[in-house]
Amino acid sequence: MSSMAGGKLVKALALTAGVALSFAPGRAVWADNITDAFIGAYNTSGLLEQNRALLRAADEDVAIALSALRPIINWTVAISSNYNRRNISDVVTRTDPNNFFTGLTLSQLLYDGGAAVLGKQSAQETVLSTRQTLVDIEQQVLFRGANAYLEVLLQEETVQIRLNNVDVSAEELRASQDRFDVGEVTRTDVALSQAQLASSQADLAVARGNLDTARAEYVNAVGKSPGRTAGQPSLPNLPSSEPQAVSLAQRNHPAILSAQHQVRAFDLIVAQQRANLGPNVSLNAFAGITETYDNDDNIEDGSVSLDFNQPIYAGGRLAASVRRAMATRDSSRANLLNVQKDIAQGVTDAYARFQAASASLRASSERVRASNVAFDGIREEATLGARTTLDVLNAQQDLLDAQLAEVASRIERSRAAYQLVQAQGLLTAERLGLAVQIYDPTLYYNLVKKAPAQVSRQSKDLDRVLKALRRD
Repeated sequence: MSSMAGGKLVKALALTAGVALSFAPGRAVWADNITDAFIGAYNTSGLLEQNRALLRAADEDVAIALSALRPIINWTVAISSNYNRRNISDVVTRTDPNNFFTGLTLSQLLYDGGAAVLGKQSAQETVLSTRQTLVDIEQQVLFRGANAYLEVLLQEETVQIRLNNVDVSAEELRASQDRFDVGEVTRTDVALSQAQLASSQADLAVARGNLDTARAEYVNAVGKSPGRTAGQPSLPNLPSSEPQAVSLAQRNHPAILSAQHQVRAFDLIVAQQRANLGPNVSLNAFAGITETYDNDDNIEDGSVSLDFNQPIYAGGRLAASVRRAMATRDSSRANLLNVQKDIAQGVTDAYARFQAASASLRASSERVRASNVAFDGIREEATLGARTTLDVLNAQQDLLDAQLAEVASRIERSRAAYQLVQAQGLLTAERLGLAVQIYDPTLYYNLVKKAPAQVSRQSKDLDRVLKALRRD
């Protein structure tokens, strides 16, 4: 890959870092809708950074596997002291030469039955699998951001309902006190109203505590404190039927795609281990100079050899390696089946959850309407003496419960909708159209896939990339 591509990656990483800094805690930047929560979660997630680094490590495994196909050249310097004692025809001679050697050695694999190539191909499949794992992690990060936003919204609306209920309870207490003063009700009615107010105030305190907890989770998931929320988000595009949702998931979910690449990687490893049972041929050479300290003697030496090796017996290690690779491959195939089943079940569960939440919301809305009418009527009847204070308080509680249930149902419907999107494998920054610098995993891979030497231009591009990543 050219240095231009390396510069593009550096620029992309720098832009990503700049966006991330704009979401750092302490800056007066306020997210007020679910899209802002998505953006903050994507730009500030340490989990995403961790798995991007793991992907870069997998990229380097391809370069390491490729290096096995290239010549290995070493510069060697050795200082040695030898002791020789010879007894020839009753003549004993002793020598203590001190030698200095410097030279170059070269080793080039010529043939290994394709084992090195298979190792490289397996590493490439592992890279593709790790990329899909990164996409799955991205889904988890984005859903956590969405869930954090919805939880803040739920607790904010709950606090508002509880606050309104405190006001209504206070109003009912004043009404009971006024009616008691004129002898229309007893002190028991006043005590009931006082208890209702105290209960409402306690529930409000709990709701505010839950809101603080939700905001703390939002900071953790999104990277900043929430501002005033914009209300219920619009629902994402959803499939028209459960079979359609399952079909989309089987084609798109990154967990399935990752498992498929894992199976192919282990198939290649089995073939590689079998190739190791066969012969290999390598070219070996060295050239250097040996000098003796005791005198001015020096030897210029060099050799070239073509070495053929065929394993005959290695203590059972090679056969065990093949069987181990086969067992690991079989495990990955079973894992693929399990993942496919789990994803299908996850889609079914999410679809059913969305349908149930939608039905619950419709029923809750009707319950709120009816409870509101009932409360207004009972309170009016109480002023005429046809209803007791307890009747009014019970109607008030019924209305409160209906309002809380409606809010919870509406939040659950939105949560279930995004769970369904995630279950299909579609909850990604690119598909959501987020205004973020999308991380491109191919840029780094293209820089390292040909295993550039340390003195090459690509290696210098990599140095700049690592500096941008603050790994230097």
